[in-house]
Amino acid sequence: MSVGRTPTSVLFVCRHNAIRSPMAAALARHAAPTTYIRSAGLETGQPDPFAVSVMAEKGLDISKRRPRSLEELNDTSFDLVVTLAPEAHHHVLDLARTQSFDVVYWPTLDPSGAQGSREQILESYRQVRDALGRQVEELFAQS
Repeated sequence: MSVGRTPTSVLFVCRHNAIRSPMAAALARHAAPTTYIRSAGLETGQPDPFAVSVMAEKGLDISKRRPRSLEELNDTSFDLVVTLAPEAHHHVLDLARTQSFDVVYWPTLDPSGAQGSREQILESYRQVRDALGRQVEELFAQS
């Protein structure tokens, strides 16, 4: 997943900017506090209480953030755009034809379809959070 150097600005993109990209952005802000980090979705979703809960378990508060679409971003000058869903990846690759940024795809399951007890659903979200955490650590460990 190497991008060659540690980025100074990163945008995480998923479908609704409600679970995966906000999780990744919060984890990245924690891992690299001096890096400019944002998240967005192809569409605007609704805040997800399970995502809020599992991030709070790690001491990261995403409860006040509001999902936003790519069109709502005021700043589009990023070193790196990390896509977390296939449709987001294809859309960002189209944008990359006319803008200068690197694109990396981290295929990440959407835990919103998890079923079962509350604890089973939370476990699905934790798995996504932890997988994203490992990828974020690897990204910012580059020199």
